[in-house]
Amino acid sequence: MDRIIKKKKWTPGKIAMIGGIVALAALIVFVIVSASGKSKLNVDAERMTIATAKNAAFREFIPVTGIVQPISTIFLDLQEGGRVEEIFVEDGAVLTRGQPILKLKNTDLEMNLVTQESAVYNLLVQSQISQNAARQNTISKLTMAVDVESSLKEAKRIYDLNSKLMAQKNIAPQEYQESKNRYEYYLEKRQLMMEILKQDSIAVLQQMEQLSLTNTGSQNALELMRRKIADLTVCAPVDGQLTSLDAEIGQSKNKGERIGQVDVLSGFKVRVDVDEHYISRIYAGLEGQYKRGDSLYTLAIKKVYTQVTAGRFAVDMLFQGSVPDNIRRGQSLQIRIALSDETEALIIPRGGFYQQTGGNWIFKLVRDGNKAYRTDIRIGRQNPDYYEVLDGLQPGDQVVVNSYENYGDVQELLVKGP
Repeated sequence: MDRIIKKKKWTPGKIAMIGGIVALAALIVFVIVSASGKSKLNVDAERMTIATAKNAAFREFIPVTGIVQPISTIFLDLQEGGRVEEIFVEDGAVLTRGQPILKLKNTDLEMNLVTQESAVYNLLVQSQISQNAARQNTISKLTMAVDVESSLKEAKRIYDLNSKLMAQKNIAPQEYQESKNRYEYYLEKRQLMMEILKQDSIAVLQQMEQLSLTNTGSQNALELMRRKIADLTVCAPVDGQLTSLDAEIGQSKNKGERIGQVDVLSGFKVRVDVDEHYISRIYAGLEGQYKRGDSLYTLAIKKVYTQVTAGRFAVDMLFQGSVPDNIRRGQSLQIRIALSDETEALIIPRGGFYQQTGGNWIFKLVRDGNKAYRTDIRIGRQNPDYYEVLDGLQPGDQVVVNSYENYGDVQELLVKGP
């Protein structure tokens, strides 16, 4: 006997279809809700770095590394070349001004000195001969002048006598005329002799001046040559420490070659490399600070070298006031150069959040601390420790300053934990 089979209303296929429809509807609802509300992320409080915005003294500065150098350095460049004959001190020795460092041998210079000395000696002999000849010539002319003066006196005596006799007509006119002519002759000869003596005096004076100039020039040339010989002995130009001495016995050195340097030890400067980004804000007189232990030392920029190499430029800084004990040449110092005066500002600590937000926004916690929302902010100046906040926060606001790399694009953080 046939049995009537009842048709099932909930077949597996129908159940599967209904389940799919429900799931799709749930997904649509979830998407709609998600799109219409803020995305959230649960974050463990222990994995967050929370800081409080506060008003405090703020100064913009940059950290730099400086190398201690002597206050000044004198380079030893050879004035004359030669072969190294003797070295008196070793590299690193502390010297006093004028102390010999090394001695060179230069045969050519020594021969030139001998030749110059011989030339000067010969010139002095010739000068002496010329002076003697000039004196003899002057004496001869003076003798002639004396003779002329004597003859003039005698001619005048005879002429005066004959003039009286002629007036008394006791002498022949011819004899009178001869005495007159003789007298007038010696008058003219005396005048000529005076002119000769005057010209001789001028000539002798010019000759003596010329000889003096020649002798002076020769003596200067000889002195210069002697200084060249003296320069073969290299001496310390100032008190200081000899460094980088480059010389060996028997080694040949050229004129102008640098063989070392003398570092002045009366003080130190610090040579600092600065990123070219700050070149327009760095100038002489700007101060920086160096901290050693509990002590803080102030330095000021003395000189700025504006040439940029590999994206950096150099400045020299000098200690103001006290100088750290036991500071040494070549020592590295960590210095903070202040780019602004100390002012009151709203600040927050530096943190990794800046890399993701560019300083345009930050997560700010609500009062009870269990949530944090995105908040737009505006960052001003900054230093290695703090950011200056110009807008978006108030003193006492708590913010998340750690990196946001794992937060994605969430709008709200739900803080879990204590």
